[in-house]
Amino acid sequence: MTNSTFLKRLIPQFMMAAGASATCAFTAPKAEAVVLTFEGIGDRQPVENFYDTAPQDFGIVFSDNAEAIIDVDAGGTGNFGGEPSPDTVLFFATGNAATMNVSNGFDTGFSFFYSAIGDPGFITVYDGLNSTGNVLATLGLPTTPSNGAPDPTGEFSPFFPIGVSFTGTARSVDFGGNANFIGFDNITLSSATPDPTTGTPVPEPSSTLSLLVLGALGAGYGMKRKRQLKA
Repeated sequence: MTNSTFLKRLIPQFMMAAGASATCAFTAPKAEAVVLTFEGIGDRQPVENFYDTAPQDFGIVFSDNAEAIIDVDAGGTGNFGGEPSPDTVLFFATGNAATMNVSNGFDTGFSFFYSAIGDPGFITVYDGLNSTGNVLATLGLPTTPSNGAPDPTGEFSPFFPIGVSFTGTARSVDFGGNANFIGFDNITLSSATPDPTTGTPVPEPSSTLSLLVLGALGAGYGMKRKRQLKA
């Protein structure tokens, strides 16, 4: 696939923020967990209230800058591959974060898959709407390697799972980083383990260190290339 400005830099560098109020955890998903795969949204289309409309009326609305983007291999403009649920992921083209509002709230944990080969990212979980109220959890996202597996035509590949547990009821989440340099998929509410709908393996806690090491290697690789998520 061609390299051009696409999903504006997948930026996370699997790095836990020092002093973060939450810890990274991988636990079995609860039955009531909600998984957002972004399938069914057009390429470069705003997500907006897609998940607040029947039959997916979850009370979830995204900020105006949150867009869906489709893998170039599926006819879209995304410079990515190895997404857990082909062929669409979430990214933001402007600003320093996209915000997800969940009017009904959710608890226990929060998780997702992401790719960021140039710059690190972050997520912040709040107990109020629109990034307000108390911070329930923060999580640094280290840069990830770009090894072309399992999709050799997408530089933002593969996507890695990560999650966080927290206490309280969350009502909004910021997905942050450099615009067009980080992508997210299979966002899972009420579980610290993301749901891989296509069978993508979720690492055991013991392999978290390996992911951090890979992230550190990916950081150097990505910083040299400065590739963007939008092809």
